[in-house]
Amino acid sequence: MKTIQASGRAAGRRVAVVVSKYNDFVTDRLQAGALAALSAAGVASSDITLVRVPGAFEIPLAAQHAAETGRYDAVVCLGCLIRGETPHFEYISSAVSQGLATAAAATGVPMGFGVLTTNSAEEAVARAGDGPGNKGHEAAMAAIEMAEIVATLTQATPRS
Repeated sequence: MKTIQASGRAAGRRVAVVVSKYNDFVTDRLQAGALAALSAAGVASSDITLVRVPGAFEIPLAAQHAAETGRYDAVVCLGCLIRGETPHFEYISSAVSQGLATAAAATGVPMGFGVLTTNSAEEAVARAGDGPGNKGHEAAMAAIEMAEIVATLTQATPRS
């Protein structure tokens, strides 16, 4: 049995970080967590492109376009949706998650999902604190781990 897993080191990887500007009191913290994770994993700041979009709904389109360029090994997607009094939250949450899954499948580029869907601003802030519990940090680590796994799988020698 052969096991494929990532080492957690990402030196030489190129990463796009797509961040929603809406609810920036949370998304700025998610961005800081993602950038700290990428730096700790060995991604050079010159290999990171930051893409700021108006809201969470726009994340999948920007992420797909970034992936389609072929310049990035992974895309980290960060946003914050806070439940309100209308069904808008459910529609946007569903569209963003389905859009990112579709974009990743269409491009083959791993996309870290760091889009918070919370019941309150307090819940959102709690998930965007300092350290590895920051959901931006977690999304970045997942994206670079998947980039390494995809690279390993696509470079595998075919069986004869």
